[in-house]
Amino acid sequence: MTVIVYGLPTCDTCKKARNWLTRFGVAHDFVDYRANPVPAATLKIWAEKVGGWEKLVNKASTTWRTLLPQRKDPRTDPEWTLLLKEYPALIKRPVVVEGDDVSVGFTDNGFKKRFGK
Repeated sequence: MTVIVYGLPTCDTCKKARNWLTRFGVAHDFVDYRANPVPAATLKIWAEKVGGWEKLVNKASTTWRTLLPQRKDPRTDPEWTLLLKEYPALIKRPVVVEGDDVSVGFTDNGFKKRFGK
């Protein structure tokens, strides 16, 4: 099954993850989620798989810090998905999907464990 890496092409962490996958021969596709928006239903599934919206959203990002205070308190799935559709850079990067397995972020050891390399 092919691994799909969702992220932004200019993101250094996404570049590191893609380079790691290439170096270790893990077939993968890359999807720029700013150019190819992720459907709300998929965002919800990702949030469920990674442990909730709080784990999917990068609250340390510049984008998060510049949001108006009232935008930083979504309470429902539709509010979260609307926020992420409007500001895709809020999604932690990269999102790595292989079948039903979804993870966010990149570390060398994390990828070694996940992909058995």
